[in-house]
Amino acid sequence: MYTTVLTPRVSETDAVGHINNTSLPVWFEAARNPLFELFTPDHDFANWKMVIVKTTLEFTGQIYFGMDVEVKVWVEKIGGSSLELYEELYQDGKLCARNNAVYVNYNLASKKSEKIPAAIRQELLRHLRRSEAEETGIISE
Repeated sequence: MYTTVLTPRVSETDAVGHINNTSLPVWFEAARNPLFELFTPDHDFANWKMVIVKTTLEFTGQIYFGMDVEVKVWVEKIGGSSLELYEELYQDGKLCARNNAVYVNYNLASKKSEKIPAAIRQELLRHLRRSEAEETGIISE
């Protein structure tokens, strides 16, 4: 799991004092920086590899200015050229949002997806999301 702590800005609040819903996709993306660096270590956008193809955001609680948020990112699935991420956002220890995002390892020059390299795949495997049953060794049938 990758973890990022972010500080909400005044400009991200809405008219009733909550964090605006448009801020969360940006926050989830910011928490993916370690993954972006895996695929494009030099941060050169001409060679950028990760292209988002789907995201699903669910709000589960209100988020406020004045308290940091913690974003946790797990790898849910790894395909040949794609990966699915599962993400959670917490404030004051409470789950406030969850998100799934699907990315493709993409070659901008050839306009084609590429297989995820073995070294990157190994690093991604270290961040696989496991169920509570798997973590405790108790798997129900």
